[in-house]
Amino acid sequence: MKTINDIQPGQGEEVIEPEKKVSARSQSRRVALQGLYQWQMTNEEIPQIIKQFNEDGLLEGLEFDWFKELISEVSANAEQLDTLYADYLDRAVTRIDPVERAILRIGSYELQTKIEIPYRVVINESVELAKRFGAEESHKYINGVLDKVAKQLRKLEMGL
Repeated sequence: MKTINDIQPGQGEEVIEPEKKVSARSQSRRVALQGLYQWQMTNEEIPQIIKQFNEDGLLEGLEFDWFKELISEVSANAEQLDTLYADYLDRAVTRIDPVERAILRIGSYELQTKIEIPYRVVINESVELAKRFGAEESHKYINGVLDKVAKQLRKLEMGL
């Protein structure tokens, strides 16, 4: 079964970078992204993906409740989340790379429902996911789209 771990950074070229210390919350986002990617590619049920990730040891060292909320709520509300950013895309949502689509869904979910997380943190975390798992320039695309979503959802916080 193909997972996001099968994707190599930099379009197939192996890039070895020193690992930075990652917070449990950031790790939760990474693993949620992996699960959402798998869900998009296989239509496998979320509880089964969670079970598999647990058996594979992927849930160690993260905030399990945050991971479970992200993977469960983003998958359950994917179509609604897609409407939050669809107008800011240069192509149809269905034409967006599955990794980028999962990142946009996670970022849109956090911008919409997690007001206690500053919009800059949400965007930065999403950009970091795109740098790690997306295509070479996808982090710029993610940044631009989520900035527009933030302007739509977080006007007061942004001083607009």
